[in-house]
Amino acid sequence: MGLFKLRKNKRFDYTPRYYKKDGEGSPFEIKRKFDDYRTTAGGQGGIKTRFNNALDDLKRNPNREVNRRVFFIVLILILIFLFIIDFDLSIFFR
Repeated sequence: MGLFKLRKNKRFDYTPRYYKKDGEGSPFEIKRKFDDYRTTAGGQGGIKTRFNNALDDLKRNPNREVNRRVFFIVLILILIFLFIIDFDLSIFFR
């Protein structure tokens, strides 16, 4: 009487077609493209640790032009935000 008996799943011995058996890790592991080059990817910790890791990564970046571009984009976004909320900049000046 097989009414209350569940079927067992079949097991297959599957190996991917292009898997190198050099011991380079699991073929089923999903790894992002730039994880080897960043310190901010995959680190555990609180928001302070993540922020410090991001600042260290930004400081160690050899391309200074990218750092300058990010700084200007953040500055423009902050100014747009202040304009939207009608922040009065006259409190900084006499």
